[in-house]
Amino acid sequence: MSDALHNTQDQAAEITLRLLHDLFKENVLQDLGVRLWDGRRWPDDISRSTTLLLNHPNALRSMFLPGTEVGLGEAYIYNDFDVAGNLEAVFCLADELGQDVSGVLQKLHAVRELMRLPSRPERQPSQRGPAALKGKRHSVERDRQAVTYHYDVSNDFYALWLDARMVYSCAYFQKPDDALDVAQERKLDYICRKLRLRPGQRLLDIGCGWGGLVIHAAQHYGVDATGITLSQPQADLANIRIAEAGLSDRCRVLVRDYREVNEPGIYDALASVGMFEHVGEKMLPTYFSHAWELLKPSGVFLNHGITRRFDTPPHNEHSFSDAYVFPDGELIPISASLHVAEEAGFEVRDVESLREHYMLTLRQWVKRLEERHDQALQYVDEPTYRVWRLFMSGSAYGFDVGRLNLHQALLVRPNKDGRSGIPLTRADWYTNQQAVK
Repeated sequence: MSDALHNTQDQAAEITLRLLHDLFKENVLQDLGVRLWDGRRWPDDISRSTTLLLNHPNALRSMFLPGTEVGLGEAYIYNDFDVAGNLEAVFCLADELGQDVSGVLQKLHAVRELMRLPSRPERQPSQRGPAALKGKRHSVERDRQAVTYHYDVSNDFYALWLDARMVYSCAYFQKPDDALDVAQERKLDYICRKLRLRPGQRLLDIGCGWGGLVIHAAQHYGVDATGITLSQPQADLANIRIAEAGLSDRCRVLVRDYREVNEPGIYDALASVGMFEHVGEKMLPTYFSHAWELLKPSGVFLNHGITRRFDTPPHNEHSFSDAYVFPDGELIPISASLHVAEEAGFEVRDVESLREHYMLTLRQWVKRLEERHDQALQYVDEPTYRVWRLFMSGSAYGFDVGRLNLHQALLVRPNKDGRSGIPLTRADWYTNQQAVK
């Protein structure tokens, strides 16, 4: 290393250490430390469970100078910094940092210091650039682009860290250390019991993913099950799995938007599991009205989706998630969605929060993904891997602290006499008996 380069890196290290001291409270870093590119540690040499790795002299500049959530996320996915240990700990630190860096003078001082750090060399293009959707927001075609952007990454990539059925939604735990496969099968069965499925009924799964629910419902409850998705690779793999299970006579997955299902009044039950986040608040009247039309009288609809607290801001078009994860995704308070469901004619029969269950699910997904890092790089590049590690860790933190929630709402279309046909108690939901053996 030349003397000039060595001096430049020493200067960058000194600036970085000053910024760390100014920006972070040491009592925030009880379980998290920082290691610079040259091996120096901050705030001391004590080993901690999680370490923020600043991989380049320009790391803090790349992280904070853009001043945006997207800029911070890009600094991670392009390896300006990394996290060894529990990535969730960094989100706790980010919350604290957001509270500490207040006041124009302090921010201006930090900006001046950040500008003194070296600029970052031009980044190499990634397989996963930010989403660039076209057309009217939440039109059928634009929703298809959004779904394709997220789900058409690689079936093999998802299979590495999802359960054997490739269920990409919140599992249902009896104990925190339940195996993921067990918790996901329990979730599928719980949904079928909430819907009170019986042999010969017709089920529509809106946003069916790789077909886990329709296969389970057809196999164990004897229903005729149709799943719809906007992802062709999902549908292709789902139909292969349906054929392998010998269920093609009563189970299928179609590439279709929910608005393109024109079969009024023929379904006994509808399920929407993890798709609701893609609908959009302005489209809720269309979504619930169309679901109501598809159901027979006394038909039931289980709507399962991530929600936000009523007092948190609505959709942020400038978030990292909107840019790199779920473009056009919107989280809606449960009170708002239930209001629209009732306006569409539904009776709300049950609402259950599974917030902690999603936290546990995400933590297992992250652990499995991290354990299969090298295998993942056979299907995606490093920045793409990091997108999933980052957003799933951040989501787990959001569920843990109550910023996010997961609600299952059971809705019914009453018959002409106003009767729901719902039993007096929920006792049958908590038995493990299945209709078909």
